[in-house]
Amino acid sequence: MSFSGVKSEVMMPPASSIITPQYRRYAMLLLVLVLTSSHVDRQILAILLQPIKLEMQLSDTQLGFLSGVAFAIFYATLGIPMAMWADRRNRRNLIALALAIWSGMTALCGIAANFWQLAAARVGVGVGEAGSSPPSHSMIADMYPTSERAGAMGIFSLGINFGLMTGFLVGGWVSQWYGWRVAFYTVGLPGLLLALLVRLTLREPPRGYADGRQVSSHEVPSLGTAVRFMGSTPTLRHLAAGATLASFVGYGVVLWLPAFLIRSHGLQSGQIGTALAFLFGVLGGIGTYVGGQLADRLGKRDIRWNLWVVSCAFLVSLPFVVSAYLAANISTATLLSIVPALLGGFYLGPSFALNQSLVSVRMRSVASAILLFIINIIGLGLGPQTVGVLSDFFQPRYGAESLRYALLCLSLVNVLTACHYFLAGRTLAADLQKVQQQ
Repeated sequence: MSFSGVKSEVMMPPASSIITPQYRRYAMLLLVLVLTSSHVDRQILAILLQPIKLEMQLSDTQLGFLSGVAFAIFYATLGIPMAMWADRRNRRNLIALALAIWSGMTALCGIAANFWQLAAARVGVGVGEAGSSPPSHSMIADMYPTSERAGAMGIFSLGINFGLMTGFLVGGWVSQWYGWRVAFYTVGLPGLLLALLVRLTLREPPRGYADGRQVSSHEVPSLGTAVRFMGSTPTLRHLAAGATLASFVGYGVVLWLPAFLIRSHGLQSGQIGTALAFLFGVLGGIGTYVGGQLADRLGKRDIRWNLWVVSCAFLVSLPFVVSAYLAANISTATLLSIVPALLGGFYLGPSFALNQSLVSVRMRSVASAILLFIINIIGLGLGPQTVGVLSDFFQPRYGAESLRYALLCLSLVNVLTACHYFLAGRTLAADLQKVQQQ
């Protein structure tokens, strides 16, 4: 692909000893662990909201700010300049530095004495995590060809489910046994060792390697060029809208579901951690993996099914979600949650893979950051905050059940999510062809 003022890529030999199959598997494992650490540190607050609320005497709106806005604004905004740096320089070094920052700031959450100190530490976690996903996406795209990319991104995205599982299990039981402050120390400090491992053993893949291209470090489009290109591509517009709405619902649910289970079903944090680790970690991980593999397989028959499979997943899961929130007992609610847990991560692999495939090699990190900026400002920033506001709004009428109806309202947004993925699938073939011709 070529842009104004940007040199086009030149072909490079497909064979290379730099990225062997064995090393590629190791690099993927390491990047999955990094993403796992990211989501442990990001999401552990969910299982700790209720004890923090009680100790610091906070409202649900304040808790929504801590779990959403305080983290998301800096995470999303700083992701773009960090991604532009990653498109020009060493991605491995950026990932290692970012990992060290967010791990240290997570540990500092444990010593917070009030709302504002905890908010400042959460901002620090967001600053660190801004430097992780865009360069990781770019490195994976350079190691896996287009035909395998959705599956590879699905495997990488397992880090989200592993992170949720670890966060819920560790956070739930450690909080119950030792208190919420110790839970932050327990998940934050190991990340510092992982950062050292990344810095010493992960290698930078050649730019464009999986596409048989070699690109100079000077061949980087500007941010404005990237934004205009993505905005003018119909598939990317609908993809961004669909992924944003999916994350708006997903982050709202993940951050508030533990509090809902405590208030409406009377569970303890350890029980909740175990149940949600199974739903989001085990079943969610299976669904994330299957979603990426299924998209690759069906996409070979009809390219549109790379995204239509996601649309179908959201529509199928919706009635189960609504029924689970309305269930009177925890056993029924858990059984009804199995299908949504399996299908909820279907969008991750196809979305991140196609976001990389529809842009040029040297635009990949910044394209990922632009997508994550939109997803996180609206999804992570406003999803938990919206649930908190709705819960406070419903509280005078429904009392302790206010969260039930706040989460129920949020789940209906996924009707629009399914529509955007369907529309993105309709234009996918034409947009991929344009990219290949440029």
